[in-house]
Amino acid sequence: MINTTVASWLSICRIYAHPRVVGMLALGFSAGLPLLLILGTLSFWLREAGIDRATIGHLSWIGLAYGFKWMWSPLVDRLPLPLLTRLLGRRRAWLLLSQITIAIALVGMASTDPLENLSHMVFFALAVAFASATQDIALDAYRIEAVELRLQGAMAATYQGGYRLAMILASAGVLWIAASLDASPTDYDYQSWQIAYLIMAACMAIGIITTLIIQEPDVPINHLAAENERQASQMITRWNLNARLTRLLTWLYSAMIAPFQNFIVRHGYHAFLILTLIAVYRISDVVMGVMSNPFYVDMGYTKDEVATVSKVYGVIMTLLGAAVGGVLTARLGVIKTLFLGAVLSAATNLLFVWLSLRGHDIVGLIFTISADNLSAGIASSAFIAYLSGLTNSAYSATQYALFSSVMLLLPKFIAGFSGQFVDAYGYALFFMGTALLGLPVLILVWMVGRIEFKTPVSS
Repeated sequence: MINTTVASWLSICRIYAHPRVVGMLALGFSAGLPLLLILGTLSFWLREAGIDRATIGHLSWIGLAYGFKWMWSPLVDRLPLPLLTRLLGRRRAWLLLSQITIAIALVGMASTDPLENLSHMVFFALAVAFASATQDIALDAYRIEAVELRLQGAMAATYQGGYRLAMILASAGVLWIAASLDASPTDYDYQSWQIAYLIMAACMAIGIITTLIIQEPDVPINHLAAENERQASQMITRWNLNARLTRLLTWLYSAMIAPFQNFIVRHGYHAFLILTLIAVYRISDVVMGVMSNPFYVDMGYTKDEVATVSKVYGVIMTLLGAAVGGVLTARLGVIKTLFLGAVLSAATNLLFVWLSLRGHDIVGLIFTISADNLSAGIASSAFIAYLSGLTNSAYSATQYALFSSVMLLLPKFIAGFSGQFVDAYGYALFFMGTALLGLPVLILVWMVGRIEFKTPVSS
């Protein structure tokens, strides 16, 4: 019995050796690198430069670009890029364009001192955000189309592994580089941050090279999309418009209306409940994350200390969490792993309450960051697999962009007020509040689980 169980688990773990699954590690790295460079790490930089917490909180709204990417996802899904699409294919063309744009915008951020010109910094950060969101649209579509459903959990896990490695580099790595170049750790030094961000811009080469190496997914013509487009063309033709306008309206319907209509038709009134779960599932982590780095600064942790803890313990627990999340998703199913991830995400926020009461405590910091990264890895792997399973292959890029946009809109909006909340009530109450935000998520996961159980597979 024991041997059979071990063999079963080993068989599941072999999915990580699939070439497409392995390739997602580098692509996940490319997706994860920009995020903290315009959010968490940037907030550390701004706070050290003397920017007030309320302003830092408001600047986190830059991340709302990820929440509105559904608006241009139909273009990424259906619009060919001159020359690039013919040479690389639909997904790789958009990936390459967005990755190059990210690298250029990061150079712009590195060339700007926020203490002297905060508005220029915001402009370049917004450029990174929009290009990064575009990369996410194309990459999510590639990931969904590259392998069958049974490998999506493993794809999500390796994606998260690369994503989290990049986030560690974009946080701990940047802090370590800036600290090593800072002649006076107690004073603000722009040049150390400049060099660190230039190095991050160079690291985007990993994504660019990977995009040039990988193969475009071989996706057959989807009969559902073709049939929807044919019916739309017939209906629009009755309006007696000229041929060019008819083709344009047919394209707009197929690209911008049909993907959302398809989701509503497939799920009926359950679609609202599913979208509500998506909207709040990561709310605890997202709202808490904006103030984590200002918290470290205010608690007296140096860049070296935060970087070292994140780099060593954070990396280990992040990779472990992502891998465990992928295995649990394959073994226990998506809904059970989603529930576990939601519990862990809310519970680990309470560790920050405990840490805020202890003050400067390296051992406490190690334990808190390790537990937080482990829970985030498990939750993210399950959540990505769940979102991937909701998409229809006919509209993979647009539908996944809708889901991931909904996931960020409310949390990012609330997070914009986090600095004002901390100023008024302190860190302990703030972290406790973010943990309580996770309680409704547990109820929603349970309700969605009942829907999935009762709904026939054919529906």
